[in-house]
Amino acid sequence: MLMSSVVCFRPNEVTFLSIISACVYERSREEGRCVHGLVMKSGVLEEVKVVNALVNWYGKTGDLASSCRLFEDLSVKNLVSWNTMILIHLLNGLAEEGLAYFNLSRKIGNMPDQAAFLAVLRVCEGVGVVKLAQGVHGLIVLSGFNANDCITTALLDLYSKLGRLEDSSSVFREITCPDSLAWTAMLAAYATHGYGKDAIKHFEVMVQYGISPDHVTFTHLLSACSHSGLVEEGKHYFAEMSRKYGIEPRLDHYSCMVDLMGRSGLLQEAYRLIEEMPMEASSGVWGALLGACRVYGNTQLGLKAAERLFELEPCDGRNYVMLSNIYAASCQWKDVSRTRKLMKQKGLVRAKGCSYIEHGNKIHKFVVGDWSHPESDKIQKKLKEIRKKMKSELGFKSRTEFVLHDVDEDVKEEMINQHSEKIAMAFGILVISPMETIIIRKNLRICGDCHETAKAISLIENRRLVIRDTKRFHHFSQGSCSCKDYW
Repeated sequence: MLMSSVVCFRPNEVTFLSIISACVYERSREEGRCVHGLVMKSGVLEEVKVVNALVNWYGKTGDLASSCRLFEDLSVKNLVSWNTMILIHLLNGLAEEGLAYFNLSRKIGNMPDQAAFLAVLRVCEGVGVVKLAQGVHGLIVLSGFNANDCITTALLDLYSKLGRLEDSSSVFREITCPDSLAWTAMLAAYATHGYGKDAIKHFEVMVQYGISPDHVTFTHLLSACSHSGLVEEGKHYFAEMSRKYGIEPRLDHYSCMVDLMGRSGLLQEAYRLIEEMPMEASSGVWGALLGACRVYGNTQLGLKAAERLFELEPCDGRNYVMLSNIYAASCQWKDVSRTRKLMKQKGLVRAKGCSYIEHGNKIHKFVVGDWSHPESDKIQKKLKEIRKKMKSELGFKSRTEFVLHDVDEDVKEEMINQHSEKIAMAFGILVISPMETIIIRKNLRICGDCHETAKAISLIENRRLVIRDTKRFHHFSQGSCSCKDYW
């Protein structure tokens, strides 16, 4: 490219688009800036396609300031210009700013196209506000894009990730002739929410309609079996993959099977499967085994899994925390101290538990032990009322074994009562209508005591709660959870 300019070859719009695309692919900052300079010298900076490409490149390399300057200086902005600004802000963790560009684009008269709707649906996921998603859904219908398979598939996936499985199912039913992507997206929704039997039924209907499953389909199907404790069904479909459909299992499928066996307490069988795998086990496979060892208190096998994970992911603090938790559950406090010291030496920090809940078109964040929220006094009062009712009506006792510190029992109970999801649940009861479901997102796996508390609250307060942790969605109603205490 640089040589061609030396020999008096005059690069045009197509030339620059090609080289900028290469810079985006390589994430190359230095070369990209050189190309920007050549664009300015060549006089094609007014070509909207070239500027859009530069805006995209700067955004994807983290230089939003340059992206914004180029965008503002563009005399004629087309729909691609606006869509690019939406996406690059989302990619840089600024979903709300991306939404602002979408709204401004509409305000000046632009009608959203497929790319715009796909971009703003991703923004809705980043913002996490259900009412925003519902508003975009309405706009999709008004714009006539509700018959667009790409958009409806993205929409049902969004509703699932926001905890609205019924809305996902409703969107899927409205698709006249769903393609394989739509079928698979709905299957993934059932899997994530832990509705294993519904996932299996959905899969069988999909096959009856002549849709051929692929490796992604089976990943979600096996995951659904895992989250629902359907061991025999999982083994059946794992065998059917290659025998009936000619799909050889990949790492993701083995990870699901190890998770399935581990959740069911079949730890040795899960370990044998890892040893018999035709490929090297990944961190996902060993992580599934380590998680199962934590649940069932198998310190010896857990140490084996942890050692492999330390080799594969030496800087992932979650593995050290998991091993520390296994030691703590069996009161091996010296090993707990040694593992935490190792974390400190590596500069690894344990993530604090955070929970998020939507109210008033805003996401409220709660951190374990943090009472800085403006409504904290009311929340603490409500929590005390709830604990009192749980003890008097249900004989509830806190499961302090989930406090992984060598402290007195009363201190453990005080610590466990400050978990972020408990604070979020109390806030939800205070501000969300009894007719609406309380939906909470958690950045870590929900602990056993918080899980039991959510079940109790759903009964004594007659409320429906949905909590999404790092593993799955938990739907609580009338004292029970959709996971059947299996997660």
